[in-house]
Amino acid sequence: MDHAQGFLALVNDAKKRIKEEDIPTVKKRLDSPEKPVLIDVREDSEWARGHVPGAIHLGRGVIERDIERAIPDKSTQLVLYCGGGFRSALAADNLQKMGYRNVISMDGGWRGWTEAGLPVIID
Repeated sequence: MDHAQGFLALVNDAKKRIKEEDIPTVKKRLDSPEKPVLIDVREDSEWARGHVPGAIHLGRGVIERDIERAIPDKSTQLVLYCGGGFRSALAADNLQKMGYRNVISMDGGWRGWTEAGLPVIID
């Protein structure tokens, strides 16, 4: 996808402050006994077309508003994903600013997950 320069500048700035992990590393986390909370930050229409098993949906437009009710413990390990890893990076940066201390953005996002042939749920 061809993104606007201003958007890419915001993402690159956020990525300086957040932790990112590739898809194989996230998959290992999800398979471990101490599973993180997996959050899909894509739009409602994207979520409806398919998502990673076990994920909850808190879209990029509402995550900052709804996260404290959904996950009040700010030490909870959170893994965020979007289509490719840009929106999840922005959301991760904001959640850290809100006091969440264990936030990871999945680099590669939904596209990378599906390209790797990993399990998905399609409603």
